[in-house]
Amino acid sequence: MKKANIEEFFRRLEERDPDPRGELDYINPYTLLVAVVLSAQATDVGVNKATGPLFRVADTPEKMLALGEARVRDYIKTIGLFNAKARNVIALSRILIDEHGSEVPRDRAALEKLPGVGRKTANVVLNIAFGEPTIAVDTHIFRLGNRTGLAPGKTVLAVEQKLEKAVPAKYKLHAHHWLILHGRYICKARKPNCPACPVNDLCAYKAKTL
Repeated sequence: MKKANIEEFFRRLEERDPDPRGELDYINPYTLLVAVVLSAQATDVGVNKATGPLFRVADTPEKMLALGEARVRDYIKTIGLFNAKARNVIALSRILIDEHGSEVPRDRAALEKLPGVGRKTANVVLNIAFGEPTIAVDTHIFRLGNRTGLAPGKTVLAVEQKLEKAVPAKYKLHAHHWLILHGRYICKARKPNCPACPVNDLCAYKAKTL
């Protein structure tokens, strides 16, 4: 996609939604981190149903550890992979207490050392909790990057790196939210709603729906 078209692409997305927000519920950077870890291979709606009750009783690493793995597991048993995720939540909580003064680190390498935290999770936390202009590439953004011609790539990392170069600086803070929401509600995987798309004319997708 040409530079001028990319600028216009994000200008229109900003015009429609000037202050986009992620759809995971959280209270503080710690609960955001836990929610994003739990959201792997799960829907935000499903995660929010589980974390509402969980975060009412455990919104710090200390409270989560006091709750214990078995009780955490009970709270999140409706979420996929809940056994492994309960273990990771307890383990990362212990590391935050022991190594980071119970605070979520504002550092990608430190975040990626936490159990259950990969590059995408670290990017989400850095962006939402700390206002870093990171772009977390999920399935929606991977699809959009390739389908629209905005940032084609064969891997998640390749799409992320191309977006980092392509997205104008003034749009970077909110770019991944705009793209996720666009992929979730308009540019859907099976049948994109091209007639409702505000960037239809800028998109390289050949099989546009009528």
